[in-house]
Amino acid sequence: MNVIDLRSDTVTHPTAEMRSAMAKATVGDDVYGEDPTVNRLETEAAEMFGMEAGLLVTSGTQGNLIALLTHAPRGSEVIAGDKAHIILYEQAGMSALGGIMPRTLPVQEDGTLLLDEIEQAIRGDNEHFPRTKLISLENTQGTVGSVPLSPEYTRQVADLAHNHHLPLHIDGARIFNAATAYNVSPAEIIAGADSMTFCLSKGLGAPVGSILLGKKEFIKEAHRARKVLGGGMRQAGILASAGLIAIHKMSQRLHEDHANALYLSEMLKDVPGVRVMSQHTSFVFFWLEETAKLSPLEFSTIMREHNILLSPYPGFERKFRAVLHYWITRERIDAVITAMKTVLR
Repeated sequence: MNVIDLRSDTVTHPTAEMRSAMAKATVGDDVYGEDPTVNRLETEAAEMFGMEAGLLVTSGTQGNLIALLTHAPRGSEVIAGDKAHIILYEQAGMSALGGIMPRTLPVQEDGTLLLDEIEQAIRGDNEHFPRTKLISLENTQGTVGSVPLSPEYTRQVADLAHNHHLPLHIDGARIFNAATAYNVSPAEIIAGADSMTFCLSKGLGAPVGSILLGKKEFIKEAHRARKVLGGGMRQAGILASAGLIAIHKMSQRLHEDHANALYLSEMLKDVPGVRVMSQHTSFVFFWLEETAKLSPLEFSTIMREHNILLSPYPGFERKFRAVLHYWITRERIDAVITAMKTVLR
């Protein structure tokens, strides 16, 4: 690609190996459970994360909503972070479609929810209150910079939840980045969780799809929720074949994105009018200072003329997010820095 696109890790196209696998994929009708490639992806993803079963869904938002609908009946309550994707960016699906009430807690700078605040938020048995039915975490926590949560913290939250007879769900859209950051296996990074979603396209290069994982009975019920949301697919093995390459091969190169993100953050410190805010995993957040030569809109427009795509972060005019992925090499980072110095000098 001639364009250097730093807006997200969802912008990538499937690799040549993925395209070849998609063209040759053995397929069947997945609604009947007869697509062998889908079945293989679901089974191998579950084994990788130490779960009993998996379900291919069209997106992470759909996977999270299916999990919420399966765990929590109408009129119940889910505890989640106030900056969680399911709260900010999923159009209140749990309430609109599930009649579920969110109870939000402050997300800390390290991406965690405070354990004592989680415990205090769990409702007692009182007919005036909605029943707490689920605790949800996000790993990595995207809105505070794609901060990875540690296996130890996740286990603490899982133990707290289970002590109150509650399940723990993890929105693990970029869970492989968290596992890479802590140098642990996928199973270790989510140990203790009862369900989890992860994205096949965010950082992994697949064209579409997410996986929902959990116990066999949970996934059996999740099939019903997927169906009512219109998520039943037919010859989905074409997509699943790319997903298999994503989980087995593309997940093994994420350390490159993390190293490149660190490199970018260091190089940005020499760009006039730019202040680096944070760098975690494959994310770099930076601020375009008031003293900068250009406004955020002018900066984005002129950078596009240099074939570089950067956009202000939603809700923050001067805050920019750069996300590293397999298209972004050191040479391309150098090109970005050169262009930024040119336009902001």
